[in-house]
Amino acid sequence: MLVAQITDTHIKRPGHLAYGVVDTTEMLEACVAHVLALDPQPDLIVLTGDLVDMGTAEEYAHLRTLLAPLLSRLLVIPGNHDERHALAEAFPEQEWRKGAPFLQYVCTRGPLRIIGLDTVVSGEGRGELCEQRLAWLERTLMAAPEAPTLILMHHPPFVTGISHMDRIGLAGREAFTAIVAQHPQVRLILCGHLHRSISTQVGGRRALTSPSPAHQVAFDLRADGPSCFRMEPPGYMLHAWNGEDFVSHAVAIGDYVGPYPFFDAQGNLLDG
Repeated sequence: MLVAQITDTHIKRPGHLAYGVVDTTEMLEACVAHVLALDPQPDLIVLTGDLVDMGTAEEYAHLRTLLAPLLSRLLVIPGNHDERHALAEAFPEQEWRKGAPFLQYVCTRGPLRIIGLDTVVSGEGRGELCEQRLAWLERTLMAAPEAPTLILMHHPPFVTGISHMDRIGLAGREAFTAIVAQHPQVRLILCGHLHRSISTQVGGRRALTSPSPAHQVAFDLRADGPSCFRMEPPGYMLHAWNGEDFVSHAVAIGDYVGPYPFFDAQGNLLDG
């Protein structure tokens, strides 16, 4: 099974640029076209938050239009730029928990059990997993201890070293780590927020963030590094489930020269 992860699309109203610089509409169009050209095609496409920039109904309507070719394979979760009510209204087919204050779900896609976690703190950039959300996660994991499980969340449950992003990181990550450490069926934790490819272990489980199809958070490990972004190559992730584990690939969006062969027609390594 092949899972495509797209994150931090930050769609604006038509005709508007993110931060006055980034044409997120054009860049998401390029991303969707790139995904549609893949062979084989992803079985599932997940969006790990910050789908729009200001959380308005107009932005979500525009986003849905841009994602129309992918909707039948799509799972989404909110990020700190999203607004829960407007997101739920725009994507009513998502399997949100009915009557819950958070946009969370558990569902099955092929051989995988998918848990979508809501890490949003309304009106703030930081994330949180409060006692209520953590308790739901633990109950949900306990309900299917044998099912290989993929967790989706916006704020990564680890310190990344990019200081200005860590300052708006995830509260409750220690408790989250303790929970997933007790559940070996968790095979991968997919996150957004960082606009970069970063990976580590959380409770013995692999956790990673994905690049954005738009702008990337500037790579800066200084403790006083400023809050900046760069127009590095846009991208997304592909996660291939082989029946035992995931193999993850960072994919650059764009038209690059090649592919070039390594060998000639006789099977000899090309040299000069």
